[in-house]
Amino acid sequence: MFRPPTVEGDGCAPSPIRLRVLSLGAGVQSTTLALMAAHGIVGPMPDLALFADTGWEPASVYEHLRWLMSPNVLPFPVHIVSAGNIRQNLLDASRGERWASIPAFTRVIQRGGRVEIGMIRRQCTGDYKIAPIRRKVRELLGLTRKRSPPFAVAEQWIGISTDEAVRIKPSFEPWQVNRWPLIERRMSRQDCLAWLRRHDYPIPPKSSCIGCPFHSNAAWRRIRDHDPDAWDDAVAIDRAIRSGLRGIRGEVYLHRSAVPLDEADLSIEADHGQLDLWPNECEGMCGV
Repeated sequence: MFRPPTVEGDGCAPSPIRLRVLSLGAGVQSTTLALMAAHGIVGPMPDLALFADTGWEPASVYEHLRWLMSPNVLPFPVHIVSAGNIRQNLLDASRGERWASIPAFTRVIQRGGRVEIGMIRRQCTGDYKIAPIRRKVRELLGLTRKRSPPFAVAEQWIGISTDEAVRIKPSFEPWQVNRWPLIERRMSRQDCLAWLRRHDYPIPPKSSCIGCPFHSNAAWRRIRDHDPDAWDDAVAIDRAIRSGLRGIRGEVYLHRSAVPLDEADLSIEADHGQLDLWPNECEGMCGV
């Protein structure tokens, strides 16, 4: 299907890598990486980019993705893959159906009135990002329902920048190797923004699910103040998942304070001392 590339600097020896895939989240980092590849700054050129659609991205992300997929922007195709709609999955979960858990927060009242706040184990990245991308890559390699080779035949580019280097994780699949070209070039998120501005490209929106519990107060404020439809949607889903989730004790909330989203303190003052939860998304597949 794909012609095996040659090893850089060798000139004749074939490389086992048969497919190079850019994981495109349509955020700042992965957009910069895709456009740098288009400029020939990062190579070899990817064979394609894959956007894993959770079905619950902000409208601005889908608009930016359409621009990336428009003619004369990228010299390689962008494929959209999906494992379903995570928003609908949460609504189904509120009725007691099976669900891929998100890292939402639980509020349990213990004996004596003590309130305990916890976080639910996260499965959404694996189910809605990693799995559909892996499935598509295997399909393109002709490995569907076949035994995997014991060596890497696919290379996946992931747009993690230096300020999020803690999220780097090697591939656990022997047939695939991960690569982080922005790390190789020692580029931070601010460096990516500067590169986009120098080349007069549009600045991408933040790429993450509308109701992602990893949102900081600043992120929630941006949604509330600049995307009222998304805010209303997040508030509605937050209310819907309060109870009924299989295997979960107590009430469930999208905001880390474990209070209803539309009642949470999102003030700048409340930002002080707030932990950044994004390093917990250690697969590095969200928010880029």
